[in-house]
Amino acid sequence: MTDRPQTKDAANSMWGGRFAAGPDAIMEAINASIGFDRRLYAQDIRGSRAHAAMLAAQGIISDSDAKAIGEGLLTVLSEIEAGNFPFSTALEDIHMNVEARLKEIIGEPAGRLHTGRSRNDQVATDFRLWVRDQCDAAIAGLQALIRAALAQAESGADWVMPGFTHLQTAQPVTWGHHMMAYVEMFGRDLGRFRDARARMNESPLGAAALAGTGYPLDRAMTASALEFDRPMANSLDAVSDRDFALEFLSAASICAVHLSRLAEELVIWSSAQFRFVSMSDKWSTGSSIMPQKRNPDAAELIRAKIGRILGATVALFTVMKGLPLAYSKDMQEDKEQVFDAADSLMLALAAMGGMLSDLTANRANMEAAASAGFSTATDLADWLVREAGLPFRDAHHATGALVALAEKKGCDLDELSLAEMQSVNPAINQSVYSVLGVHNSVASRQSYGGTAPDQVRVQITRWKERLA
Repeated sequence: MTDRPQTKDAANSMWGGRFAAGPDAIMEAINASIGFDRRLYAQDIRGSRAHAAMLAAQGIISDSDAKAIGEGLLTVLSEIEAGNFPFSTALEDIHMNVEARLKEIIGEPAGRLHTGRSRNDQVATDFRLWVRDQCDAAIAGLQALIRAALAQAESGADWVMPGFTHLQTAQPVTWGHHMMAYVEMFGRDLGRFRDARARMNESPLGAAALAGTGYPLDRAMTASALEFDRPMANSLDAVSDRDFALEFLSAASICAVHLSRLAEELVIWSSAQFRFVSMSDKWSTGSSIMPQKRNPDAAELIRAKIGRILGATVALFTVMKGLPLAYSKDMQEDKEQVFDAADSLMLALAAMGGMLSDLTANRANMEAAASAGFSTATDLADWLVREAGLPFRDAHHATGALVALAEKKGCDLDELSLAEMQSVNPAINQSVYSVLGVHNSVASRQSYGGTAPDQVRVQITRWKERLA
């Protein structure tokens, strides 16, 4: 895209006769937003076409002027999409750039487009439409990611791996169960973006500068044309609200935390010390000096995205926290933060979905790790409560003594002899061995939401139905 020549006259012609001279270079630089808000071009043109059609329907402008405006705006749209639109920083923003170019194309009727609206409600409408589109994109990205996680969970519903607390081996779980934990997290993210979208789906258009307008606008008509549920009910709120952007950023930040947690686990699991998973070459890079290395760079970059997204969230909250009603120029600082956060989130979602789809879980390595570290100690304690009638605290103490004995002998719990177990508690009998294997352990966790393969498959089915 090329820039239109910069002239003070061009800027002044848009402002009318209020200023005797154009802003100097510094004021122009701090005031102009076209460098980033050009991304709103499609939403701006869509909103303007809806506004023009409504003005004609209400008899505020002629049908012929509305037709010229609508067709001229489509020409502007095609120029921008073709990459040959002459953007100008002297015209400050996307709205004035579009309107100036429209005037060059159709002449006088372009001047009637702004009847009954202000740049305040115009930018609020454009930005709300853009953020709504990003919610839709995030929803689609999360659905694809959840499907990738479901595929991993289904393939390994009964594959045993260690479950961790404090990154120490705790109890055996299944690979499917672990993957389904992230399905639940991403499912909540899905709900947050859907909720945010529903709340933001009201139209500011027609609120004008802050007080509404004396023209007989049909705000319901433009709201419907732009697929909003209704017009916003208060003109002050309509032009000054950025809750929709804050809510999008908040949902994006929580989602990025979930992505970062999974990315961290993939980094750990792909290490030589764990070898739980193998990354495909698509999502790994080599070392410039160490030929044996396969670095999980994609996961590491996803892990870092939360910094950018959370930073954008904090920045916009800080901008908005002290603003009186209605519009203040501070609010021009809303877009770059949201644009960057949305780009980072969409890239991270796509990358994580790709990684999970190509990921190979190493069943044998996970099962070997699950069998180490006395991961069935809790099962032994539960058996002592259930079968031997011990209070749990006594069972916990007895199990600790058996773990110490196994550590001393250099074996696992199920390798202790019955006599050795009975030396700690004579109530132990042969049936205790039925709970000491890792497969027996996970199979016994039949409570709703537990790690038993049957329970994992129940949750997989529930999520498939929910996505369908």
